[in-house]
Amino acid sequence: MALFSFGKKEDTTTTEVNPQVEAFLNNYSIEIMPRTAEKVEDFRELLPKGTRVYIAHIEGTPIEDMVNTAKRVADEGFPVMPHFPARIIKDEATLTDWIARYQGEAGVDQALLLAGGVDKPHGEFHSSMQLMETGAFDKAGYKRLHCAGHPEGNKDIDPDGSSKLVDEALQWKQKFSERTDAEMALATQFAFEAKPIIEWANNIKDAGIDIPIHIGIAGPAKLQTLIKFAIACGVGPSLKVLQKRAMDVSKLLLPYEPTDVLTELAAHKAANPDFNISHVHFFPLGGIKTNAKWAINNGGSSAVPVNA
Repeated sequence: MALFSFGKKEDTTTTEVNPQVEAFLNNYSIEIMPRTAEKVEDFRELLPKGTRVYIAHIEGTPIEDMVNTAKRVADEGFPVMPHFPARIIKDEATLTDWIARYQGEAGVDQALLLAGGVDKPHGEFHSSMQLMETGAFDKAGYKRLHCAGHPEGNKDIDPDGSSKLVDEALQWKQKFSERTDAEMALATQFAFEAKPIIEWANNIKDAGIDIPIHIGIAGPAKLQTLIKFAIACGVGPSLKVLQKRAMDVSKLLLPYEPTDVLTELAAHKAANPDFNISHVHFFPLGGIKTNAKWAINNGGSSAVPVNA
């Protein structure tokens, strides 16, 4: 099976929906940022009712902008999951303040905890595990905590290219999930090949990790855009696939769509119902509207009319 759909773009409004992909896309989530959210007039026109919306916290973004975006999205009827990047949180007082502001102003009761793509920590935290150890989320009554997953490893954590420290962190998070009431999941970095994703998911399950996986998928985008983000996010072997295709000018000009990787993952899930990937998490690298429309056209439910 080819990795990408690089043929001439079809009218997706008449494309037959793959029932396995439709089932796999059920309850998908999507990631936004305050500046990208500003471009969307009303999320109810784009996203199925109840879609979980992650809000990425990029270094330098004021917490006020994050909380205002969370409130706006929550007011439109969507459960909000803001990022808490450990390395940009100065201390426990700041963490507690952020937790309380999200909860008090936007009704937030879930969070994605991650180290964050910052070389030098701003304060005392450098890992998601340290955030969990404070007990601050439990005290505030946050019900769901997601952490990062890395199907292709993470050289920021394991500079030698191994997965030693990443694997140790997963074991710690597994034990945390067993000794607390937190509903946990692994929200992963995006990748482009199904077989390595399946192998990684099976390997961590064999190692005793039973935390559900929400697999990161890059939404429709120009190939040049995708390569830029992949480099910035430290995507591993999948990047080589993109770079190879970029050498063909005819393919460079055509859009990428995640049809094939999702089709293969969905087929595996249908054949293996106990497969530990439970949800799809979209990174809308080509735009929120483009990603949302693609999801709808491929079986990801439909947006609810604003007046419904």
